[in-house]
Order: sequence, then C-alpha cells, then structure tokens
Amino acid sequence: MSDKLKLSASERIATLLDDASFVEIGSAVTARATDFNEGSLDTPKDGIITGYGQIEGRLVYVYSQDAGVLGGAIGEMHAKKISNIYSLAMKVGAPVIGLIDCSGLRLQEATDSLHSFGALYKKFTMASGVIPQITAIFGNAGGGVGVLTSLTDFTIMVEGSKLFVNSPNALGGNYEEKLDTASAEYVSTHTNNVDKVCKDDASALAEIRNLLAFLPSNNDDYLIGDTEDDLNRTIPDIDSMAGDARKVIESIADDSVFYELKEESGKDFVTGFIKLGGITVAVVGNQEKKMSAMGIRKAAGLVSFADAFNIPVLTITDVNGFNNSLNDELYISKAGAKLISAFALATVPKVNVIIGEGFGSGYLMMNSRSLGADIVYAWPNAKVGTMDPKSAAEILCSEEIDASSDKVEAIKFAEKKLIEDQTGAAAVARRGYVDDIIEPDATRKRVIAAFDMLATKREDRPYKKHMAF
Repeated sequence: MSDKLKLSASERIATLLDDASFVEIGSAVTARATDFNEGSLDTPKDGIITGYGQIEGRLVYVYSQDAGVLGGAIGEMHAKKISNIYSLAMKVGAPVIGLIDCSGLRLQEATDSLHSFGALYKKFTMASGVIPQITAIFGNAGGGVGVLTSLTDFTIMVEGSKLFVNSPNALGGNYEEKLDTASAEYVSTHTNNVDKVCKDDASALAEIRNLLAFLPSNNDDYLIGDTEDDLNRTIPDIDSMAGDARKVIESIADDSVFYELKEESGKDFVTGFIKLGGITVAVVGNQEKKMSAMGIRKAAGLVSFADAFNIPVLTITDVNGFNNSLNDELYISKAGAKLISAFALATVPKVNVIIGEGFGSGYLMMNSRSLGADIVYAWPNAKVGTMDPKSAAEILCSEEIDASSDKVEAIKFAEKKLIEDQTGAAAVARRGYVDDIIEPDATRKRVIAAFDMLATKREDRPYKKHMAF
C-alpha cells in the first residue's frame, strides 16, 4: 500500500458512496499472466475494485486502485475491469469516478498490459462529453496514468500525492528538495490539470460528492432542483464588489455557494459552478483585467464541458487586455482561439454581465454579443470599446488637446464625450450590443429571469466531426 494512502481501496469506496450502496463487479478477477513468475504472485482483484453504487441516491460507477497489489500497476485484467464499468456506465448514462494510486504499467505483462491500457485511452475518449468523468489521486498517478487523468473532466489531488508523466528524477536538474514537479502544489499552480487539492483522503472524497451535486448524470440529463433562496433577492452592496468577480459570483449564487475549480492556476480567471433558482450554471469571470494564456485555457475548458452537458453559461466580464509576458505571448493566441471557439460553438443558454470594462479582443472572447451571447447586461458604469476611453480620446482628439491651453482638462472633456457617445453603457446599449443596463443590486434576479426565459433554447450548428485546431 502506498505510504501516502490513509484509506484502503475499499475504504475509499465506502467513504465515497452512500451507506451500503456499493455492488462490486469482477471481484474474482486476478492476473492471468505467468511470465516473470507473476503466476505465482497473489493478485486479488488484480489490484483494483470496480463496481457501482449511489451518491445522494444517484447511480455512479467507481473504480479504486489498490497500491498493495504490485504497486497498483495496471495489467491486462486490471485495465479490462475499468473498461467494463465504463461500458456499463455509457449504456445507462451514469458518471464514472476513478480513485487513483498507480505506479504505471505492469512491466511483467509487456504488450498485454500495453494494449489493454491503450484501450482505456480510447474508452475514456469515447465517454468524453457523454458521461461525467472524475478522477481523484491518492498516491501516484505516473506515466501513462498521468495522461489518463487528463482525459477525464475533473481531477482532484490529495496533498502528498504525485501526478507525472516522466518521473521528476528523470528531468534534468530536478530533484525533490529543489523542485518537485509532480507534487499537488506544483501541478495545481503551474498547469490546468488539477481542479482541487485536498488535505487528506476524506476531504477529497467529500469534494467528489460536492462536485457531483452540480453535474448531470449524462449529456441527455437535466439536473433540476429547488432553492429556498429568494429568486428576487437584491444585493445592496454588490457594486462595491466590482473588480472582484469571485465575490460577485458568490453574492448572486443560491445560498452564496460557489464551487470553484482550478483556483490555484490562471488566477486572472475564476471558474466553477453555482446554482441559480436550483439550476446548475457554469460561471466564468475576470478576476483580473489582463488575461493570461493559462486563465483563458481553463475558461475554455469549462465552457466546452458545460456545452457538452447542457449546463447554461454565465460570464462576469471586466477585462481590458492581455498579459504581456513572454510565456503568454507564445501561447495566448492559441488559447484565445480555444475560448472563442468554445463560446461560438456552445448552444446552451449564454448570459453575459459586464460589471466593469470590456475592451478590445479580450472583451470579444468573453461571451460577447458578437460570439453569440443570448443576453448581455451591463452595470451603469460599464464601458465597452476598442480601448480605454482616456487613451482613445488622446489619440482621436490629439489636435484639439494640443491646441488647448489646459491639456489635462481637454483630455478629461474628450474622454467624457467619448464615453457618452461611444463606450459608455448607454451608448453601447443604443447600438444593440447590450440588451439592458441593470442596477447592480438586481443582478441575481435579472440573470435568473434570463436563464428561465432561455430554458427551452434550441440552436443548430453546421455539421462537423470536430474542430479543426
């Protein structure tokens, strides 16, 4: 058993699922290989427990790896047990939850292990967009298993667990005391590969239950619920939260509950799920005014997931450009293309609330009317344009400003005129790019009303097999 594992493979399942709901499948399966004396080894359940059960009364399929059996390495029968529950889950339309502690492929089984593992790649890919897939890492997720977790929709790590493709010791100049690239802390802050980091096994299992409460069981399912929170609740001080999308999102959510994802990566964005009137809504917000490539990628991933599973999308927009670091310059155009495509292709209800600035291409990426937002609201002080009004005024009115005896006042006057005529919320609404200027304290009830109106939305797209990039 892994030294990072506090609960056994069976205890994880018992903790995750509703009491006495687990039904095991394939309990008698063991390894069938005999090379390298493997036939003489005891491999109960071939190192993995698979089956189905319930979470809050909902059907889920689950597999839990036992690091006490050959380090949890994936052999032929181990992989086939996972494939089997995936097949069942796709037939009935239920989520699959993987509880990972695995040292990689089982070397003793060579190509038998390799082929069966490759079949898992295909199985996970075919399930993508059909049923939710969640993985939680309790020990190691190494080698090809590190890739496998990225084929799932959500990944949770326990502190002390490891996620890697190449062993950190195999990276030039790297060692654990200097830089542990496989650690939960490193991976969650330097990549978009991890949604939550939890302090222990029990916390990770609780997070899975919390997350599942926001997800439908499959892409034909609609998760409909009720709330005791007032649908017409006003938020008197919400305008003071401008500049903090996280607080705005929490304030408008049912019971102020925001299930945030990937909090430690791409911090210029906040992403996650809330409920509005009992209905799950995916939310993307600008936490900072400059967008990074990592932040854009995490936003695009959530929008694509939401569209696949019929979850409405809300954007809280306040952006005026892009980060200008070398790394962002290298990757931001491709990341931006992904976010643009995610919004443009999404056919679910899409509502945008502009709470501050919306300038340039960054604004267009944020679920703008141009990309197909169904409803666009703006707070009274919002501004939308190609660039900030002051800079634009200095360019457009340069001759008048130069000729003025008081250049500061001339710039202020030109800026004020530009806001009134072009970039202010009222001017943008006159052009039809904003549907209504709403009072900030009415944001919750106006957004709920918009999604209620859009509940029966149907929209077709040209037939295509997949995106071209």
